[in-house]
Amino acid sequence: MLLVPAALALVLLLAPLVALVAATPWADLGARVLEPAVLDALRLSLTTAATSTALCLLVGVPLAWALARADLPGRSLVRALVTVPLVLPPVVGGVALLLLLGRRAPVGRQLEAWFGVGVPFTTLAVVLAQTFVALPFLVLAVEGAIGGTDERREAAAATLGASRWYVVRRVTLPAAAPGIAAGAALCFARALGEFGATLTFAGSFPGTTRTMPLAVHLALDTDPDAAVAMSLLLLVLSVAVLLVMRGRWVGGLTGAREPAPGVRAGGVR
Repeated sequence: MLLVPAALALVLLLAPLVALVAATPWADLGARVLEPAVLDALRLSLTTAATSTALCLLVGVPLAWALARADLPGRSLVRALVTVPLVLPPVVGGVALLLLLGRRAPVGRQLEAWFGVGVPFTTLAVVLAQTFVALPFLVLAVEGAIGGTDERREAAAATLGASRWYVVRRVTLPAAAPGIAAGAALCFARALGEFGATLTFAGSFPGTTRTMPLAVHLALDTDPDAAVAMSLLLLVLSVAVLLVMRGRWVGGLTGAREPAPGVRAGGVR
C-alpha cells in the first residue's frame, strides 16, 4: 500500500534531475564549464561556501552543545528561533540582513563610520548570507548528534576528575563527530546553492558576488545551454559532498558502541 506513494515521491525527486541530465549539452560541456566567467563563479562559490561552513562550525557547534546539554532558560524558544531561517524565504533573509547591515541601517552605519567598512554587495555579504541560511542545518544536526551520545560516559569522565572543558573536548565532541561532519556537509551544500539571500544582500557582481547559482540564473536568459551545464556542475558537486561524507554518517552508527575517547577503565587520559 505504501509502496505506491513512496515510488511517487522518488519520481518527484529524481525526474527533474533526470531531465537536467538529459538536457545537458554533452558535446561542448567541457568548453562551457571551463569558460573564465564560469570558473570565476565556481571559485567564488567554493571559497565562500567553505568560509561560511567554517564560520558555522565556529559558532554553531557551541550553540548546538548548549541546546543539547546546557540548562538554558527558554531553550525551546531558542531552538525555534534557530530553525526560522529554514522556513523563511531566502529573499526575506536577504532583506533582513540588508536592514541590519546596510549603509543606512543601525549596525551597518556604525561599521562604516568607525571602520570604513561597507558590508552589502561585497564578498563578505555573500559569506554572511550563506551563513544565515546554512547555520540551522549544522546546529540541528550537531544538537541531535550530541543529544544521542551516552551521558554516562561524560559523567564517568567527570567522576574520574576530568574538567568540563576536557569532557566536552575529549568525550562529547569525538562521540558526536559523525554528526558534526554530516552537519558540515549539509551546511556546505546549502551554502553552495544559496541564491535568494545572496542576490538581495550581495548583488551579482562578476568576480565579487556572482556565485554559481546567480550565474545560472543570469545565463537562463542569454544562454540556456550554459545554464544547464552550470546546473549539472552544481548537482555533481552537491552529490560529491554527500557521497564523501556518507562514510562518516555510517561510521557514526557503528561507532556508537565504542568506548569514548579519553575514558578508559583505569581513568582519564
